[in-house]
Amino acid sequence: MGDGMDLDGLKGWVGRRTSVDDVASLPPVAALSATLDRADAPPKTGDFLPPLWHWLYFLEAKPASELGPDGHPKRGGFLPPVPLPRRMWAGSRLSFLKPIPLGAAIRRDSEILKVETKEGRTGTLVFVTVKHRIVCNGATAIDEEHDIVYRNAPKPGDAAPPPKPAPAIPDWSRPLTPDAVMLFRYSALTFNGHRIHYDHPYVTQVEGYPGLIVHGPLQATLMLDLVRRQRPEANVARFSFRALSPVFADRALAVGSDAKGAVWIADEAGHLAMDGQFVLAGA
Repeated sequence: MGDGMDLDGLKGWVGRRTSVDDVASLPPVAALSATLDRADAPPKTGDFLPPLWHWLYFLEAKPASELGPDGHPKRGGFLPPVPLPRRMWAGSRLSFLKPIPLGAAIRRDSEILKVETKEGRTGTLVFVTVKHRIVCNGATAIDEEHDIVYRNAPKPGDAAPPPKPAPAIPDWSRPLTPDAVMLFRYSALTFNGHRIHYDHPYVTQVEGYPGLIVHGPLQATLMLDLVRRQRPEANVARFSFRALSPVFADRALAVGSDAKGAVWIADEAGHLAMDGQFVLAGA
């Protein structure tokens, strides 16, 4: 196939597994609370981890010599070596089965479920689906499927896909303007070396974007953070989201929800950048 890819070889990664142990420690929780500008009390051992904040753990700490030019670990290893320059977190589907108390030992069991290709407007797209199971106190606390997409950079003159409008009148909304400091802090908390989130010359001159890109998982965290601000006593049972278009630092965005289960990110033009669905426990 095109782009120098051996699809059969990439599909050989399906079924690969890995496990990582960690502890749901308190300092990252306090730091993310500050990053999101929340007025939370200092976390205590035994408090429950908010939904999606498990992304603060199981961090991949590769040596600098094992990083690629984009700041990600070099291709290969657990994830397949897809030879396309752009990589993004395309979406996830999560079930929150049991709460995770702070201070507890936790384990993440991961497996490559699928490697698929599709043809898009910029050429071949490769989708990799990873299954994560977060285990705490001998039981599964979170089931997650994570979609990663690899793609070529668009060529000059390529037309952007037509945007979709975000819902005009949300029941809940929170306007904010993520800045470089927020992006840097989130990158540091998740040990994410991807240069598109903090290196302005790289993201504009090498990858051709107009500015620093707000992390997909940060956007998803902001969506459930809106739900938590509006329904602080409720527990999220399920959540899914998909990224539609990037949003950039120093540009206004709005987090919105219809309070019935739909939640989204709208960019400064009111276009839908990420959409999601949540289900509260007992609903």
